[in-house]
Amino acid sequence: MSMEQEITETLIAMESAALRRWGNGDPSGFLQITAPDVVYFDPYLEKRIDGLEALTQYYKGIWGQVHFDRFELINPHVQISGDLAILTFNYASYTGDKASRWNCTEVYRRGEDGWKIIQTHWSYTRHPGVVGN
Repeated sequence: MSMEQEITETLIAMESAALRRWGNGDPSGFLQITAPDVVYFDPYLEKRIDGLEALTQYYKGIWGQVHFDRFELINPHVQISGDLAILTFNYASYTGDKASRWNCTEVYRRGEDGWKIIQTHWSYTRHPGVVGN
């Protein structure tokens, strides 16, 4: 296996493991793989979150509130440049027959403690309530 394939598989596995925990109301999987200097964009928030401490506080407010039965990382793609890697994917989570669809970009940085997320950007694939979606 090439180094690129190994990094790709590692990052997708890390993201999938964190999402499995997230689907059970536990965002700590993401906190464990996030760098202290992370920046985080979420369509539910008006402003960017700066830093792991602020992200932890945000997650504390929604802890236990997110639940889904299953999820899919659709068409994940990793681009690597030295100690940086960008994971992009479409995402769908399912609760019963209801689906929620998103786009995600995660920028990872490799350091002494392995790969950590330094930038997250979630956006709607289809914004709820917009006519024509």
